[in-house]
Amino acid sequence: MKLEQKEKSLLFSETVLPDIFFAEHLPQIPGDYLKIYLYLIFLSKYNKDVKVNDLSKKLSLPLKTINDGINFLEANGLLLKKTTGFIIIDLQESTLNNLYKPNLTPSKESIEQTSKNKSRAKAIDHINNMYFQGIMGPSWYNDIDLWFKKYNFDEQVMIALFDYCYNRSALNKNYVQTVAEAWGSNHIQTWNDLDLYDQKQDKLFKIKKSIAKKLGKHNGLTQYEEAYIENWILDFGYDMDIIELALKRTTFKQNPTFEYINNIITDWHDRNLKTKFEVEAFLEQRKKQTKNISAMKKAVDKISNSSNFEQRQYDNLDFLYANVNIDKKKEI
Repeated sequence: MKLEQKEKSLLFSETVLPDIFFAEHLPQIPGDYLKIYLYLIFLSKYNKDVKVNDLSKKLSLPLKTINDGINFLEANGLLLKKTTGFIIIDLQESTLNNLYKPNLTPSKESIEQTSKNKSRAKAIDHINNMYFQGIMGPSWYNDIDLWFKKYNFDEQVMIALFDYCYNRSALNKNYVQTVAEAWGSNHIQTWNDLDLYDQKQDKLFKIKKSIAKKLGKHNGLTQYEEAYIENWILDFGYDMDIIELALKRTTFKQNPTFEYINNIITDWHDRNLKTKFEVEAFLEQRKKQTKNISAMKKAVDKISNSSNFEQRQYDNLDFLYANVNIDKKKEI
């Protein structure tokens, strides 16, 4: 017995996308690439043999955009390349395969982690409801579990991570991963660590803003200029009061650069000057030394000029004596 289903006409047919696509992939697909993906899904229902040139014309997109889009879709697990073309990946099946990891022999460590896992489960549930309206994609669970293990974040820090990205309208995996990496490299594990880090970043931001204003950089600082400032603050441990002493010294120089300011501040650090008082004392001492050297130079110049005058007098006397001797010879 053969069963057949009547093929629907284009007017009554539909192209279905699984919800996993909207939860996992939609936020990170650029508009033109999404356009390509949706059209490929539509064509795949009819087993059409499509060419890149045809896609370019049909979608009104440059050939380069079509090729870049196909590469993007392949790299993100939406297309699978074959020798004869591409296969549209079944997202539900693919996600299930990635998530299903049988654990037939629970380890002692996993049993000991039961209490911690329950606490983490509550944090994940909060993240799901607060930032994903209860429809967080399944792969996020794996990522969160990985960040817990890799960076040893506590539950409050993990929630703060998503809150930080959500408030910046950047709740995509690449951005969240970047922030998590930055927090991890700064040894943030607890809420107290994060609070201290936020205070440090807030201080850094205010100092950068103040320096840009004092130097008249209304368009903001470059990445390299900010790196100089971070070095002064984070590595040297200097506050704005010391940095401002260096900025004031730029008034003696035409078109001072950040490298010039950095040389001044680095010199103070190399001299182990740690406070504003120590820097001011050093500058005052240097000022006195400069005055003493200037005074000594004037004295030396005065003596030198005096010696030259006396030498010229001696030369004249010698000439006079020479004339006298000549006269005496004439008399003789």
